[in-house]
Amino acid sequence: MLFRNTLKRWGTVAQTLHWLIVALIIIQVILAFTAAELHGLAKLAMLARHKSVGITILMLAVVRLLWRLANPTPPLPANLKPYERILAHFTHTALYVLIFVMPLSGWIMSSARGFPVSWFSLFQLPDLVHKNRPLYEAMIETHEVLAWTLGAVATLHVLGALKHHFVLKDTVLRRMLPFTKTP
Repeated sequence: MLFRNTLKRWGTVAQTLHWLIVALIIIQVILAFTAAELHGLAKLAMLARHKSVGITILMLAVVRLLWRLANPTPPLPANLKPYERILAHFTHTALYVLIFVMPLSGWIMSSARGFPVSWFSLFQLPDLVHKNRPLYEAMIETHEVLAWTLGAVATLHVLGALKHHFVLKDTVLRRMLPFTKTP
């Protein structure tokens, strides 16, 4: 296993961060839908978990971006059409932006409502804004739109990876999968 990225394959650190963030985003969706069905203290407890996981995603996104900047990025296959290259770059950039903006929008929303954000009850984060009801209400809509946008862009990303694997039969998907080899 390669620790660092190469021009042919994503390294173990990049793969681990990628799949950990994917798993945490799936957990976020489950926590959000579960919280929507709850009331009272049970709902607040579920939302506290949702916030903690969101902050974890934000921290991992920072690490992932720094790691990506410090390591080579395996290039896209040379046979891609120009529109496919543009779409690939768009989806990757959008995913990075969204994994930063989603947790920040939730943090702003909580701050504007006057609800503290803690990280698994270990420590409390500072409020990003003062209590502000109109901002809170705007951030509810913003956070939801961002969530649906993340879902749409992630779906494009997955479909692109599957196209590479099953239609184009190249190594794009395999080089991000742990425990696989790329020629």
